[in-house]
Amino acid sequence: MSNNRPPAIGRYIDPLVDFAFKKIFGSEPNKDLLIAFLNEVFRGRKHIVDLVYNKNEHHGDLKDEGAAIFDLLCTGDNGEQFLIEVQRGRQGNFKERALFYTSRLISDQAPKGRRSEWAYNLTEVYLVALLEDFTLQISDGKEYLHDICLCNRETGEIFYDKLGYIYLELNKFVKADTELDTDLDKWLYVLKNMSKMDKIPMYLRKPIFEKLFSIAEYTNLTKEEKTMYDSSMKYKWDNKNVLDYAIKEGIEKGKLEGKLEEAKEIALEMKKDGLPFEQISKFTKLTIKEIKKL
Repeated sequence: MSNNRPPAIGRYIDPLVDFAFKKIFGSEPNKDLLIAFLNEVFRGRKHIVDLVYNKNEHHGDLKDEGAAIFDLLCTGDNGEQFLIEVQRGRQGNFKERALFYTSRLISDQAPKGRRSEWAYNLTEVYLVALLEDFTLQISDGKEYLHDICLCNRETGEIFYDKLGYIYLELNKFVKADTELDTDLDKWLYVLKNMSKMDKIPMYLRKPIFEKLFSIAEYTNLTKEEKTMYDSSMKYKWDNKNVLDYAIKEGIEKGKLEGKLEEAKEIALEMKKDGLPFEQISKFTKLTIKEIKKL
């Protein structure tokens, strides 16, 4: 396994680690940051004026049913709900998990009684997921923003627009600082690169980004916050080392399997030509037992 040490702590914290993301975006004094970010994510389709933070844990209806735990859960000024997730590595059934979480938020809207008066008047539910180290593999293109809703498969016409999933694939966002055309570009660039910066660039000299950089300055953290952040960074780095090791092992295994298949093909041809098994074994490094099975 890799013996690499975590990178040195820079001037600014990494907003994509668990502690930092919640400190920057998950507290009442900083909700203007989350509002500004979400308004750019929705690109004019919605304009959020205010947010209320909700508990980020929702329990199921059944006693034995596990709780759904979100990174951030907020309610907008029109009652719409926003579930914001940072996903740092590939998870099994990731899309299904997103559907389950949003379905829980929808089902929780049902009142315990007098449903006929409620008449299934659902409020909007959106999941916004920042994917750091993996892609959804839903296209071969370079698109890094996927805005998903229910639509007619044949015509593409939107069938229901009050349930949506927005996935931002950060490893596909490769724009340089000179290519940032929109404020959304600037947000994504900052999320990916702020921990490597030593000052706020001139092109980010707007009040909302100046506040972001001030909150994210490592020296502005309390002693307890620094300990929490350092622990989050160590956890992230350890996970990266485990993933890098697994990928390397997978590549090596693939190479060995490829060489084995190549040896078997050569041995089969030599066997067809009637060459002695001992000679085939010496040439291909296969055992005589393996050669006989071919």
